[in-house]
Amino acid sequence: MARALKNIYNKDFFLDFGRKVQSKYGVFDTKAFITSLMDETWDELPLKARTRRISETFGTFLPSRYETALDILFAIADTCVGFPYLFFPDFVVVYGQAEQDWELSMNALEYFTQKSSSEFAVRPFILSDPDRVMRRMTAWAGHPNEHVRRFSSEGCRPRLPWGEALPVFKKNPTPVLSILELLKTDPSLYVRKSVANNLNDIAKDNPDTVLDVARRWKGENPDTDWIIRQGCRTMIRDANPGAMELFGYIGSRGEIPLTTCASISVQPAELMIGGSCELHYSLDISQGGPVHIRIEYGIYLIKANGRLSRKSFLLSDKTISGSTHIAGTRTHNWSDLTTRRHYPGVHRIVLLVNGQEAADTILKLEKNYDMQS
Repeated sequence: MARALKNIYNKDFFLDFGRKVQSKYGVFDTKAFITSLMDETWDELPLKARTRRISETFGTFLPSRYETALDILFAIADTCVGFPYLFFPDFVVVYGQAEQDWELSMNALEYFTQKSSSEFAVRPFILSDPDRVMRRMTAWAGHPNEHVRRFSSEGCRPRLPWGEALPVFKKNPTPVLSILELLKTDPSLYVRKSVANNLNDIAKDNPDTVLDVARRWKGENPDTDWIIRQGCRTMIRDANPGAMELFGYIGSRGEIPLTTCASISVQPAELMIGGSCELHYSLDISQGGPVHIRIEYGIYLIKANGRLSRKSFLLSDKTISGSTHIAGTRTHNWSDLTTRRHYPGVHRIVLLVNGQEAADTILKLEKNYDMQS
C-alpha cells in the first residue's frame, strides 16, 4: 500500500529540521517543538491540517517579532527545498497578514515559492485585497525566475486544487487573464502548463470568455496553440460546441453523418463491484477527406442519491482519412476509488464520437458482498 503523503512529516523529519533551525537560531528547542507538535491528535490530522499545525507551532518557538522570525526562515531556506516545506509560505499566512507586514509578506512569498511553492499561501491575501495583490502578480510575471513567473499564474487560479477558491475571479476573470497574456509565450513549459491550467479553471465558469481568448491566441505560435488546447480540454471533454468547432471536431459532413455502423458491447454484461469488463467498439467514418476525430466511451454512473452522472474516458484523438474502419478493445475496472464510488444497478455505456453518442449498451453492476465482509 502506498505511503500516505502526510507521513512525510514524522519525527525523523522534525529532528532534521530542528538541527537546521538550531544552526541559525541556537536557542530553538527541538525536543519541545516536536512534543508540542506531535500530540495525541497528530495521527488523525490530514496533510493540510498538519501543514497548518507545523506553521502555528513553529511560530511559538521563534522570536515574537514577525520580521525577526522570518529572518530565521530566510537563513535556512536554501536547505529546506521541496514539497514538505510548504509550511514556510504557510507561516506567512499565519503570522504575516497584518497591514504593516504586507510588503514583507509579499517578499517572503516571492522568495519561498522558489524553494517550495507559495500558490496556496497567497490566496488569503488575494481574498483580502485582490487589486493590490494582482498588481504584485503582474510584476512577478516578469520575474527572471520561472518559479516566480509560474506563481503569478498558479496563485490566482480561480479553482486551484487543494487551495481556497477565488470567487471574485470566478465571477470576473479579467485580472487573471491580464496575467496570462504576459505569460502565454513564456519560454518555460513549467509556466505554460500553469497558464493552460488557469485557462481551464476559468472555462468552468466563463466558457465563452476562454473561447474568445483561444480564438484570439490561436495561430500565434506552437507553444500558445498548445496552451489553448490544454486550456480548453474540459470544454472539449464536455463537447462544448464552440470548442469542438474551434479545434476541428465536426459532427457531420453536411447532411451526411460523420460515422456509420457504430457499435459498442461489453463482456461480461453482469459484474460485481471491484471486477473489470472488456469494452469492444467499432465504427466506420463516412466518405470524404481527413477529419479530426475524438472517440470516447461514457458511463452513466449511478450516484449515492440514485441520480446518473456521465463520466467519459478517452479512447483516441487524432486525424484520420474518410472511409476508415476503426475498432478496439478497452478494459474498464469497476473498483472503488477515493474519488469515485460505484453503486449497484443497470449502467448505460455509450460510444462517443466528437461528443455525440453513436452507440450504446448496458452493464448490470451488483454488490460484492465478499468485499464488504
